[in-house]
Amino acid sequence: MARPGSGLLVPVNGLGYPPQNLARVVVWEWMNEHGRWRPYSAAVCHHIENVLKGDARGTVVLGQVDAQLAPYIIDLQSMHQFRQDTGTMRPVQRNFYEPSSAPGKGVVWEWENDNGSWTPYDMEICVTIQNAYEKQHPWLDLTSLGFCYLIDFNSMCQTNRQSQRKRRLRRRMDLAYPLIMGSIPKSQSWPVGASSGQPCSCQQCILVNSTRAASNAILASQRRKHYGGTAGNPGATGTLTAVRQSNTFAGTSLWSPTSASSGPNNNNISMGGGHAKAEQVLLPLSSANFPCSPVMPTLSAAHGHHALTINGQNNLNRPGTQRISMSTARGAIPTGVPALPVKNLTGSGPVHPALAGMTGILMCAAGLPVCLTRAPKPILHPPPINKSDMKPVPGINGMRRKTKKKHLRRGKNPEDVVRRYTEKIKMMPDEDCTICMERLVMASGYEGILQHKGIKPELVGKLGKCGHMYHLLCLVAMYNNGNKDGSLQCPTCKTIYGEKTGTQPPGKMEYHVIPHCLPGYPDSKSIRIVYDIPAGIQTNEHPNPGKKFSARGFPRHCYLPDNDKGRKVLKLLIMAWDRRLIFTIGTSSTTGESDTVVWNEIHHKTEFGSNLTGHGYPDHKYLDNVLTELSAQGVGEDNLKD
Repeated sequence: MARPGSGLLVPVNGLGYPPQNLARVVVWEWMNEHGRWRPYSAAVCHHIENVLKGDARGTVVLGQVDAQLAPYIIDLQSMHQFRQDTGTMRPVQRNFYEPSSAPGKGVVWEWENDNGSWTPYDMEICVTIQNAYEKQHPWLDLTSLGFCYLIDFNSMCQTNRQSQRKRRLRRRMDLAYPLIMGSIPKSQSWPVGASSGQPCSCQQCILVNSTRAASNAILASQRRKHYGGTAGNPGATGTLTAVRQSNTFAGTSLWSPTSASSGPNNNNISMGGGHAKAEQVLLPLSSANFPCSPVMPTLSAAHGHHALTINGQNNLNRPGTQRISMSTARGAIPTGVPALPVKNLTGSGPVHPALAGMTGILMCAAGLPVCLTRAPKPILHPPPINKSDMKPVPGINGMRRKTKKKHLRRGKNPEDVVRRYTEKIKMMPDEDCTICMERLVMASGYEGILQHKGIKPELVGKLGKCGHMYHLLCLVAMYNNGNKDGSLQCPTCKTIYGEKTGTQPPGKMEYHVIPHCLPGYPDSKSIRIVYDIPAGIQTNEHPNPGKKFSARGFPRHCYLPDNDKGRKVLKLLIMAWDRRLIFTIGTSSTTGESDTVVWNEIHHKTEFGSNLTGHGYPDHKYLDNVLTELSAQGVGEDNLKD
């Protein structure tokens, strides 16, 4: 089925600016961790537009219109969403659609997630679904949009064409998104408005203006090239590159082509807007060429040795949506120009964007060249492997482990467990019980709260291995608050008594050898571990019994080298899996989502061919570190049978 029109604004006049009388629907969107643009609700978009009209460089507090978004603010100048409690920053964009499209009519299409709540589709998909719905198509194939889903309008369900899993979907009416008329106001470009009078001479303004000057001079040069072609520029060779405006919020250029003048530098710089890949920008700029003044000279477009292509305009003021492409090889970068690998949209890379940006500003203001490069993408998976090439791990029986629902162990009397691992103390030392914080010579702080016939509040016991002392009643209270699996863990030194088990939900663990080597282990094949846990309902051992829990990112693939130490780690991981210690249910430190399956303090390597995220190879300390983490969970090498 052909993909219906997406309703996106089509660039006109060669620059992407619509006629003055064209109405457009504005949708603000943020980028999630998967690189997908997710729309804000119509109410939030109205709020952002209202703030934008008053101060185009201001800050939008999203909690003022939606209580669930209380931690979030949007900085309109940098076009980033900032989460105040975690410090997470995400790019935002301002997108335009036709008034007759779904957002213009207030139509929202949603699918039912694992928690039973409804999640809106990406706006482009929503527009496509609505178009098909209005044309009374019985079904819609989303393959053309990069999704293996089939939408059935008769049954109102979405089917995954690979797994055949079905989800309900619904169409509901909501507030229509804000409508604007005419071209993008100049106040939305960066910097806002025109400069008047003498510029500020403070150090901060000098640094900022020098960077802005560099950005806009490059853009002015390319715009002059677009308007004037190669006329008057006899040294220029090659074809004229068409300028394409991104359909996101890019604003207008600060300097017009007529006010731009040629300078002595002969370096053609290329920048890209829109959604191109690969990014490098070479800035051999001098502060002498860009003084702090309203009108700045531009870089010459003539016969440079570093000829690059422009794909968009004035997106340098938006770090989150920059896409910088370089048409020449890396060898074209002059020697001595420092390269800063920048952590960008994927969140990976050795240099944080803020640090890289400040470094670029300082070096540019000092007249030093700087080359910003985006860190390469992590290699998460090996090349495709045939099933016949997956071999059992030597020395380990089978290739799969499966856990089912395990009920709490019965018959484990808390008093019996505590007495098994402690011995009574007659002469109590004059120190605190670190559980109730009362003196050991006094009665337990749980006196009157917890009562056990055989244990008096003043009794003190010493743990057998580590020798730490506590009120016996306090140890009983601690055991009752735990997993009640017959094991005890010293709250001071974490020594484990008995066999510790966890609260990992049911699932399966597979492991096999694949014929590829990991970085740092060229002489060994690799062990691949595949964990798969489905979503389900929490039981009494979990934080919210009876409530649904989600399981994001499964199946999860992890890797070990196929050598003696790697096989030893695998044996212990299998033991930890059997004891339900690999995963637990809690709050994700990455997404902030609660009631979801998360790792349980035993680190795994999920990046196969690189180590850009810190979860890959080479990492020669990893195997020793994970052995230490397993030992802390009570899964030590002494548990292995020879």
